[in-house]
Amino acid sequence: MQIAITINLSQAEEAEIAAILGCDVTALNGRLNACSLAATNEYLAMFRGQKTFKRGSDMLEYRLLLLIETTFNGVIPDERTVSSLFQTTLTESRSLIRSVISKYQYQLRGHVERTLCECLSDARRQNNTQHYTVIIKSHNIVDELNKALADIDGSLSSVTKRKGSVSTYEIAPSSYNQLCNKFAVQPNP
Repeated sequence: MQIAITINLSQAEEAEIAAILGCDVTALNGRLNACSLAATNEYLAMFRGQKTFKRGSDMLEYRLLLLIETTFNGVIPDERTVSSLFQTTLTESRSLIRSVISKYQYQLRGHVERTLCECLSDARRQNNTQHYTVIIKSHNIVDELNKALADIDGSLSSVTKRKGSVSTYEIAPSSYNQLCNKFAVQPNP
């Protein structure tokens, strides 16, 4: 079924919403369509009695799940992105993401692994004697990487924040290689 809606926005409103969604105005229509798909799925589940919530937090968690599946193309968003969409603090967003990853862990397993694979693919090092570095803007993703390391071998070094940086993390070569092996990622040299 195809559904079409028309929304009248001023140029200022378009610019503001595009900034919130992290895209330019030319891509806004596509981003809003993805958000509309998530919203429509939420309503359809409610209409059919598939998702009846007693708490507001349950509704927010389900809403974020739907956005991950549609708007974010299966990538787990960072806390700042969630904060801009849900009007929450970074701490509240971190908690919301963690709750969604936990509550919908089986449904999101592939999405979480895809996000972790992207992080591992982005990791680089300057030479063979240094740790790999990667920019990770989500504490939850760091936690997921460290959980994976604990599952592989509890003696491996954890993913740690580089001293003096905001969101640059270091991964020891042995840990990096084990993570790449677990998630079938081609390691960077």
